[in-house]
Amino acid sequence: MLEVAALSKRFGGFLAVNRVSFEVRQGEILGLIGPNGSGKSTLFNLIAGTLRPSEGSIRFAGAEIGGLPAHDICRRGIARTFQIPRPFRNLSLIDNVALAAYHGKAGALGRGESLERAKDVLAMVGLPAADGMNGLGAAALKKLELARAIATGPTLLLADESLGGLDATEMERAADLLQEVRSRMGISIIWVEHIMGVLMRVVDRVIVLDHGEKIFEGLPANAAGDARVAEVYLGQRHH
Repeated sequence: MLEVAALSKRFGGFLAVNRVSFEVRQGEILGLIGPNGSGKSTLFNLIAGTLRPSEGSIRFAGAEIGGLPAHDICRRGIARTFQIPRPFRNLSLIDNVALAAYHGKAGALGRGESLERAKDVLAMVGLPAADGMNGLGAAALKKLELARAIATGPTLLLADESLGGLDATEMERAADLLQEVRSRMGISIIWVEHIMGVLMRVVDRVIVLDHGEKIFEGLPANAAGDARVAEVYLGQRHH
């Protein structure tokens, strides 16, 4: 589905992502972890079209997408969430999600079709379609962010720290919701997260980045036993 090959991104003399390669398989949830500054957000921005690669390739559904604008990549079937949701505060919940549906992969949806899709997606994430934006807590905002992303009709979702700001119960519910998105809608997911205990329960495989390089790729159960991963996460080396 997604093939990333020798992908690099430089900002002046700083190499933020250094020749990273991996694949995402149809229907899997791939975890992407690493300490702050390891290159996770930069990698997401390269895949989503916010940044252009310095080197390497990104192929999605057989076509090269590296360097395409974000709106084009969205219409091809890649959607993303953001760590800090920024919904349109002057719109209702359903209009926020319908707007995403209107501009997403499905394309050419009329207002009525977009609203119907928005209702279905809001019901799946557990938000009331009739409500406005006032008084939404962290958990509801995360659900709205997810709803907007999946309303675009993606086949690949980039989920960026979907657990941030949530309590333990809300974290478990959010993780279960990502699994439901995968099972009910057939959407593959790359999930960036710092709450590793929850992430490791959900993902099929995990990739670990450090200083822009991939230092591990494999099963979650094997990550803790890897020497380089232990070096990063057990504090044996300072960043």
